[in-house]
Amino acid sequence: MKVSIINGPNLSRLDIRDSSIYGDLDYAELVSFVQAAATTHGFAAHIRQSDSESEIISWLHEAADESVPVIINPAAFTHYSYAIRDAAELVKAPLIEVHLSNPLSREEFRHTSVISGVANGTIAGFGPNSYVLALIALKALIESTT
Repeated sequence: MKVSIINGPNLSRLDIRDSSIYGDLDYAELVSFVQAAATTHGFAAHIRQSDSESEIISWLHEAADESVPVIINPAAFTHYSYAIRDAAELVKAPLIEVHLSNPLSREEFRHTSVISGVANGTIAGFGPNSYVLALIALKALIESTT
């Protein structure tokens, strides 16, 4: 099973971000962790990160065109990118929103997600394990429709 894992802005800079919020892994370590978890759960994961809204939109279009399920950490785009939200809505395969931190326990502007309304679900606050939980949920969603 293929899965597209899309990470938004500043995730590539985990090594210099606040570890009390984002954990101790740098981005390469996060990718390795998620890749291993994906393999364990039977997925061939294509993991990408971009600080560019337009690039993320293109990746969502690609997933929509190929009917590939998506796990997306839209990062800061979560709160205001209607363009990413509209592209995510085009994905008819399951789509799960993830966050390393729990946005609801942070600043008030982070409490709103424009993405969650078009996602099958949101998993947040479990650090890298948010991705593992998303993979488990994604597998269950796929199996329930086949």
